[in-house]
Amino acid sequence: MSLPLELAKLKDEIKGYARGFGLDFFEVIFEFLDYDQLNAVASLGGFPVRYPHWRFGMEYDQLSKTYTYGLQKIYELVINNSPSYAYLMKSNAMIDQKLVMAHVYAHVDFFKNNVWFSKTNRKMIDSMANHAVKIRGYMDRYGVDRVEGFIDKCLSLENLIDPFLPFAPKKHPPREDEAEKKKEVGRLKVDRQYLDKFVNPPEFIEEQRKKLQAQEVKEKRDPSEPQKDVLQYLLRNAPLEGWENDILAMAREEAYYYAPQWQTKIMNEGWASYWHSRIMTEKALKDSEIIDFADHHSGVMSMQPGKVNPYKIGVELYRDIEERWNTGRFGKEWDECNDIVVKKNWDRKLGLGRQKIFEVRRVCNDVTFIDEYLTPEFCERFKLYTYQFNRRTNQYEIADRDFKKIKEKLLFGLANMGQPFVYVADGNYLNKGELLLLHKHQGVDLDSRWTRETLKNVGEIWRRPANLETEVDGQKKLITYAPSPTVSGAGECSEKFL
Repeated sequence: MSLPLELAKLKDEIKGYARGFGLDFFEVIFEFLDYDQLNAVASLGGFPVRYPHWRFGMEYDQLSKTYTYGLQKIYELVINNSPSYAYLMKSNAMIDQKLVMAHVYAHVDFFKNNVWFSKTNRKMIDSMANHAVKIRGYMDRYGVDRVEGFIDKCLSLENLIDPFLPFAPKKHPPREDEAEKKKEVGRLKVDRQYLDKFVNPPEFIEEQRKKLQAQEVKEKRDPSEPQKDVLQYLLRNAPLEGWENDILAMAREEAYYYAPQWQTKIMNEGWASYWHSRIMTEKALKDSEIIDFADHHSGVMSMQPGKVNPYKIGVELYRDIEERWNTGRFGKEWDECNDIVVKKNWDRKLGLGRQKIFEVRRVCNDVTFIDEYLTPEFCERFKLYTYQFNRRTNQYEIADRDFKKIKEKLLFGLANMGQPFVYVADGNYLNKGELLLLHKHQGVDLDSRWTRETLKNVGEIWRRPANLETEVDGQKKLITYAPSPTVSGAGECSEKFL
C-alpha cells in the first residue's frame, strides 16, 4: 500500500536530511502495512513472496502471538535490494515513523557501500519470487511432502557455506607447459652435462620424485584441500535429481545473500542507530516529540549482563571512533604515552572522526570492527565484562574484567557467524565413495544431538554414508550416518573414538 500524503512528505524530508549528512543509498520504496500484513512479510524474511514452507507459518504464528501479548513489536524492516523495500506499520505514531525512516536510510547506505555486501544479489526480491514459482511447480509435479522434506534437509545445512568465497580469486587450470614444468620440479638446471651427477645426485632426485608423487596423490584427492563450502561440494558431486539439485542451489544462493547480514550485525545496526540519532536530534524532532523519542530510543539501547546488544555496542563504538579520530587519540604517540593526566586532556583537534567512521563502514565486518577498534577504556566505560550465572544468588555476576579475555570472547562468538567450522575433507573416504567432513575444533564441543541430525541430512543428500571427524573432551571421534537404501531417513548413526 502506498504512503499517505503526510508520510510521503515526511519521507522526502528525512531523505533530504540523510543526504545532507553524506549518506549514499539506493532508492527506498516504503510500504504501508497493518500489523498482520507486516508480521506476514517479516515471517518471509522481509520478502513479499517466498516459496511455501512450514517454517514461515511457524514464524508468522510466533510473531503474531508476541505482538498480541505485547512482548514484541516490529519497528523497522528493510530489504537489501536495489531499489530497497522497507515497511511502515500503520499503527505506529508519527515519531516512530520518522525514526524508522531515518534508521532505514542508514541501513540502505550500509547495504550499498559496505564491501561485504558488494557481492550480494541486488535483485534478490525478483530471485526470491522466481524461487517460489519453481518450487511450487516442483510441488505440483512431485508432491508437497516430498519437496518440503527435501527443503528441510537443505535448510538444516544452510550455514555450511564459506562467507569469504565470493571474494576469493578465481582458480584457473595450469597450462600444458606449466604442467610439464611441474613434472620436472626438483631437477636443477645444469649448463654442462658432466656436472649433472654432482648438481643432481641420485639420492636428491629420488627425494624430489617422492615429493612429486605425494603431491600428485594429494591433488588427485577430491577435494585436494579441505573445502568449507559444503553445499557447493554437494551440488557438484551428490547424485541428486534435477529438481533436488535446483532446490539445493536456491538454498545456497539465499544463504550467501543473508551471510553479510550476520557478518555485520553489530556494525549495521550501530550505523543505523548512529544516524537515526543524529537525524532525529539535530534535524527532524519537534519539541513535543523529544520525550517520546528518548523513551523509544533508550528501550533499544538497554544492556543486560551476559548479553550483547548490537545496537548499543555498535552505535557507541562508532561514537568512540569518531571522538578518538577527532582528538587524535590513536597511533604510536598515543599508545606510548603513559601519563594519565596528559591522556585525559589529549586533543590534537584533527577533526578526522566523520571521515574515519565512513571508512570503517566501508571496509569492516563485525570481527575486524571489534578486533581493530575495541579498547580497554571502552570496555570499562560500558561495563563490557565477561559474566557467569550464579545459581546460588540467581544473578549474573562479573567473572572477569581482563580486556584480552573480553575481546577474545566477543570475537569467538562472531567468527564464522557463530557457527562451527566444518569442511569437506574427502569425497571418497576409505575408497568407498563415502563423504568425510572435518570439524575444526575451537575449544567448544559440538552439540551431539544437532550434530547427528545434521549429519543425517548430509548423508541423505549424499545417498551414501557420511562421516564427521570431531573432538570430544580432547579425543578424536568419528560419527557416521549410513542412509537406508530403501527408506528415506531410516538410516543408522554410529560413533567411535579414533
